[in-house]
Amino acid sequence: MSVVVSIVLSLAAASVVMAVTALVARRQGRVAVVDVAWGVAFAGAALACGAGAVLTDAGTPWRSWLLVALVALWGGRLAWHIGRRAAQHRGEDPRYEKLLGGSLAEVGMGRAARKVFALQGAIVPVIALPVSVGVVLSVRWWPVVLVGAVVWAVGLFFEAVGDAQLAAYRSRPRDQRPPVLDTGLWAWTRHPNYFGDACVWWGLWLAGGLASGWVAGLATVVAPLAMTWFLSEATGAKLIEQTMMQRPGYASYAARTSRFLPRPPRGRHVS
Repeated sequence: MSVVVSIVLSLAAASVVMAVTALVARRQGRVAVVDVAWGVAFAGAALACGAGAVLTDAGTPWRSWLLVALVALWGGRLAWHIGRRAAQHRGEDPRYEKLLGGSLAEVGMGRAARKVFALQGAIVPVIALPVSVGVVLSVRWWPVVLVGAVVWAVGLFFEAVGDAQLAAYRSRPRDQRPPVLDTGLWAWTRHPNYFGDACVWWGLWLAGGLASGWVAGLATVVAPLAMTWFLSEATGAKLIEQTMMQRPGYASYAARTSRFLPRPPRGRHVS
């Protein structure tokens, strides 16, 4: 199987997931369900590419299965976490109302399909390039695969532990918790989950892209670069902070805590 066919399979799988999600969104009347589908789309794309590689005897089998497993584990955990959180808050996410210029009922399904579902469906195969390429090419530098798996594991740790710490904070009564979560991983970075997400995709690039050679590495580095930009500057940390800065104590927290890359906090905690 060629790299082009693998990318097409990735696009097809992501498109199916987003099409189904659009139908669910129309039924529920909210676009935020796409957040659950994000991880599912990547897992589906990886499984489709991996299955194609196995059926055509392409790539290095152990690396192909490793890449599929890493993406499926990451995507499955993310979908489960967001789905559980969404079940407690049935309203629309303010981010999507701002993006669309109103609620789904106000702007219509056509606008939501273009600006959310089709866009995310097109982004998935771009971010998944190291996986699509890695499953069909042979491993050139196996130690780089191992380094990538370690970076992926560090990222999953930050993402999963950060999410768990935030959930524990939110479960406490408002009058019994500090105004800002500034302990644990949240003392080192204001967005440990986003930083972890970026590490996951840099790890997958190392294992799937760079480990296949310099050409594959350079051709697929756009994936982790794009994901890091989305998480830190576009739809992730930067957008959330526009709201968070209005909360009591957050400006002080921001002054002593790194926004993205972890580092020791300055000064003492408000809690």
